[in-house]
Amino acid sequence: MRRLSIADSNFLLAENRETPMHVGALNVYTLPKGVSQRRYLKELLSILRRDDPLLPPFGERLAPGLLAKTGLVQHWMPDEHMDMEYHVRHAALPEPGRYRELFALASRLHSALLDRNRPLWVMYVIEGLKKRQFATYFKVHHCAIDGTRGVHLMQSMLSDSPEGHVDYSPLSLQAWETYKHKIGNESEAEAPSPKDLKAVAEALREQLGVTADVLGGLRRYGQVWLGMGGRLAAPWHRVPHGLLTQKISGSRRLVADSWPFERVHAVSKALDATLNDVVLAMCAGALIRYYAAQGEPLDRPLKALAPISVRTGGDIDSANAIGFIITSLATDVPDPERRLRAIQASMQAGKALYASLSPEAATLFTAVAFSPMLLTNFLGTADWFPAYNLVISNVPGPKQPMYWNGAALDGIYPMNIVVHGQAMSITLVSYAGNLDFGIVACRRSVPRVQRMLGFLEEALTELETVAGTRAA
Repeated sequence: MRRLSIADSNFLLAENRETPMHVGALNVYTLPKGVSQRRYLKELLSILRRDDPLLPPFGERLAPGLLAKTGLVQHWMPDEHMDMEYHVRHAALPEPGRYRELFALASRLHSALLDRNRPLWVMYVIEGLKKRQFATYFKVHHCAIDGTRGVHLMQSMLSDSPEGHVDYSPLSLQAWETYKHKIGNESEAEAPSPKDLKAVAEALREQLGVTADVLGGLRRYGQVWLGMGGRLAAPWHRVPHGLLTQKISGSRRLVADSWPFERVHAVSKALDATLNDVVLAMCAGALIRYYAAQGEPLDRPLKALAPISVRTGGDIDSANAIGFIITSLATDVPDPERRLRAIQASMQAGKALYASLSPEAATLFTAVAFSPMLLTNFLGTADWFPAYNLVISNVPGPKQPMYWNGAALDGIYPMNIVVHGQAMSITLVSYAGNLDFGIVACRRSVPRVQRMLGFLEEALTELETVAGTRAA
């Protein structure tokens, strides 16, 4: 059996009926020209349901036992009764087969808890879209995967050529090993040299400094509460209550759309900001408009949690290797350029904190700093003491067009987690010249969330005007 890390186990501890802790992706494809849809999807389902050895933990379940029931000690064990027919499902949309019906189906599927007595994933192949399109909805528990590894998994089944063809499951060991070899992560085991042994000794000495690094990071957060943190934002510090900090139900709503990468990149280049800074400013501008449309006052700047990768170079095997920056969205600043600069400064302060930590210390710091959020979830007080208002996550994806056995991948719409006190999440994946946004919210407590899509466009246009990049 393999033990889950503290970071992975936290996602299990935080889960209940109202707050499922799985992430998902809704991918849309166009069938190859001249092929029969029925024959193509039948072959695809046959491939997905093959009885191949699966990449851990997709062929594993959580081990039962007293310690596992407490949630404090969790292990993976092989599932001896793996049922691929259960995990790979076939669905069809009702007429007229628009994206509206697709997003409604994905919303319902994303609302249901995964069965902890089975491996923690399911995939749906969805037919019935117009224009010879089909979709896949894949969800997996966050204890098993983060966004970066999810993109790697997706790429392991795709090809950059419409002529490419695979006849094994994308979750199989064969797919993963083939992919790792392709991107150059495969290495041969060798006997340790004296230089290697010295490196091990140095690594052991570095472990002694991990605790000091974590305490130093927590001290920085403490300074924020004392008014000495500069631009650094800290969880729970002056987080505004209101629309997004309510208790939520288990129902979800997905809305999604795509924006040209070049539009956002042009703004970032003109204003000397990162692409992610501009994305956060887009979201801030959209949220200001959304709050105004709902008649909700914004007396303090909204705070967002922005996940960042703390993976070491070449690591694509870790389930979760993420850190969390709390950033101000400066929604109290009317001027869009000044708002962008405030967001930029807040993000730079958060990155500086993580830059002072080793990868090991960063992982432990994240687990320790955000552990009170688990407690507030358990006590049902997360809406009283929200750590932040929402998650905004930016995941790099493939730059070139990709194909799955000849079917062109048209879009990747990510679906993240929402919890009590953070009733909306915004996730985007960059893919083939586009930024594909997926917004997930509690359907009952966050009304008319589809308006966020129009507000994102208005916010980007506003930034383009400031940057002088708006097309005539």
